[in-house]
Amino acid sequence: MAEEPALEGKIVVGVDGSEQSRQALRWAVRQAELTHAVVEAVMAWEPPFSGWGSAVPVGEETQLAEVARRVLAENVGKVVGSAPPVDIRLRVGEGTPAWVLLAAAKEQASLLVVGHRGLGGFEGALLGSVGQYCVQHASCPVVVVRSSAD
Repeated sequence: MAEEPALEGKIVVGVDGSEQSRQALRWAVRQAELTHAVVEAVMAWEPPFSGWGSAVPVGEETQLAEVARRVLAENVGKVVGSAPPVDIRLRVGEGTPAWVLLAAAKEQASLLVVGHRGLGGFEGALLGSVGQYCVQHASCPVVVVRSSAD
């Protein structure tokens, strides 16, 4: 009877719905296949603010988290379909994308993967603000995946 190879760790990957983040997820899944790791796909959400001192009404935070979870699941499905080749776990967190990714990576991640830029920022930027922050502050190695179209 053949033994299953032991898991070699957890690969955290940021997914924000952009094509760049889906390419980062594809890269992370391929790497997880090679290293027998688990992939944790992470999406951050922040409450919408309309001005000084305003906040999301009580109870709506749960709705925002569920919308984020649904969007994350849809994006993972676009990349790997209904039968992923590795164990993929979904995680949504409230906060800025960089903080949520770094918090996930602190939990025994062997690698953090991000796209070179996401939904925000400047079209011609070589590296987005989230990627830059993660590269500078992560507790594990960071891979920045560039789009093949760039």
